[in-house]
Amino acid sequence: MAKEKILNIAVIAHVDAGKSTLVDAFLRQSDVFRDNEEVVDCVMDSNDLERERGITIYSKNCSVIHDGVKINIVDTPGHADFSSEVERIIRTVDTVILLVDASEGPMPQTRFVLSKALEIGLKPILLINKIDKKDQRAEEVVDEVYELFLELDANDEQLDFPILYGVAREGRVQYDLDTPSDNIEPLFKTILNHCDVYPDLDDEPVKMQVSALAYDEYIGRLGIGRVYSGVLKQGTPYIRCNEDGLEKRETISNMFVYKGLSRTNVQEAHAGDIVVISGMPDISIGDTICDPEHIEPMEQIPIEEPTLSMNFHVNTSPFAGRSGKYVTSRNIKERLEKELEVNVGLRVEPTDSADCFKVSGRGELHISILIENMRREGYELAISKPEVILHKDENDVTVEPVEEVICLAPTEYQGTIINKLNLRKGLMVNMDSDGSYDKIIYQVPTRGLLGFRSEFINDTHGEGTLVRRVSGYEPYMGEIAQRMQGAMISTETGACVTYALWNLQERGSLFVSPQVEVYEGMIVGESAKNIDMDVNPLKAKKLTAIRSAGKDEGMFLTPPRIFTLEEALDWINDDELVEVTPDAIRIRKKGLTALARRAMYREKMNAGN
Repeated sequence: MAKEKILNIAVIAHVDAGKSTLVDAFLRQSDVFRDNEEVVDCVMDSNDLERERGITIYSKNCSVIHDGVKINIVDTPGHADFSSEVERIIRTVDTVILLVDASEGPMPQTRFVLSKALEIGLKPILLINKIDKKDQRAEEVVDEVYELFLELDANDEQLDFPILYGVAREGRVQYDLDTPSDNIEPLFKTILNHCDVYPDLDDEPVKMQVSALAYDEYIGRLGIGRVYSGVLKQGTPYIRCNEDGLEKRETISNMFVYKGLSRTNVQEAHAGDIVVISGMPDISIGDTICDPEHIEPMEQIPIEEPTLSMNFHVNTSPFAGRSGKYVTSRNIKERLEKELEVNVGLRVEPTDSADCFKVSGRGELHISILIENMRREGYELAISKPEVILHKDENDVTVEPVEEVICLAPTEYQGTIINKLNLRKGLMVNMDSDGSYDKIIYQVPTRGLLGFRSEFINDTHGEGTLVRRVSGYEPYMGEIAQRMQGAMISTETGACVTYALWNLQERGSLFVSPQVEVYEGMIVGESAKNIDMDVNPLKAKKLTAIRSAGKDEGMFLTPPRIFTLEEALDWINDDELVEVTPDAIRIRKKGLTALARRAMYREKMNAGN
């Protein structure tokens, strides 16, 4: 039987450029689906959270056969918080399809993923997507991509990249703007012409490197990676090694390759293929599986350092245990340890309290995805305000992460955006305008961006787009002001009353509606002033036997502000917590009673002195 020809490709792009939609088109044209099969859009985004948010969170693999070549396709996350995963995945592929929006052009994440692809010598294929947009400017975008390649020091071979145009949602790709097409055959042909299939290295000693991890409840920890040489066989003993000196003899108990969307159990895998293996409980990113006679660990894959941390507390509110199944510190500890099996960018450290764990990750989204998954599984916990992780450089100077921020917004909001970013210690890098929309680029410390997204959306009335990515570390930039508004704190426990809320809405914006249950110490709204206010949302109207001459005035309530998890984490201050349960997200003070809050304030003042 002739050996299968193998080619691995990754689809890389910024958020919302159309990666998952393009993978759908690959699968549809390769007849992976049955004729009578009902197929959903973005079929690779199989996780509930991915479908709800419309983003790819976890990289996934599939494969198609075209002209006798097996093409393994990796759909990568586009959000900056998952950039380290993209970096690892790119090492296992032969080429990348760089997807760029025909109107937006290259964005910060485009720069990051492209730089990693160029560093390891890959020759990208450029696909300008969404050319059906009214404001498409495909030719200008191609020039911008060329400029980006030059900025990233691409060599002559890499600069000679093929350019295609398409509409992934409609499953069509064309060679130029004036030559319409009704399928993605031009993309398939370009891939096969532009990139050679993996060479036949089956006769060499076995070498496979793990680039990603997964977990299966039945067979345990899984290692995912590429077979670089030799034929990997199930049930055969190998040496698992790394650059740190590890050499451990272990056996592969199960091995899978991708066929279409499914993982298929195989007895052996050939050089070039992407495989999933089990049977090695301690397998980790960067580990090399070698022939016992030829132990050669491959270069270690670096794992990026966390930039942000949050404290996960046991939920101690009066409503604790009402809806969650897992509420104890032991439950939370076990779940975090399980997450560490596969989430290599995450760190969990104990704290002084047995009921609190410090969790560090690549950004707010990285950690909030974990929290959201935990609440859906039945966990209850309380989360502290995110804190940026500071480091010391080689000169013992304290440095902090700095992000590149791109704000796209109508010109009328330009002054507000610039003012707010300046207050957050930002430094303007560039500003362009097309007359109606401005593109403002800033360098801002990560600390200054905590809570900025929700403010930005409010300030631009939902018309602005905010894009960020960590660009490096700079010396510590000093104190940054926290939230300017105070909180309305409930002094009672019970169900909210319309009359009380009607009176309170004049003093700020509310987070609760009538009949919602609250407890003492829970935050029910945002004060219009820069002070915290103790309020009673249960206060009912006094009834008397005397009728008034006129009618009672109608009580109209403004709809309450409902927080998502990320918005709640952005909003809170150091003395507040987000209470997360399967059926609710509440915001509360750390000290539930006024007495406890005063004691905490005195303790803080004494510590400051």
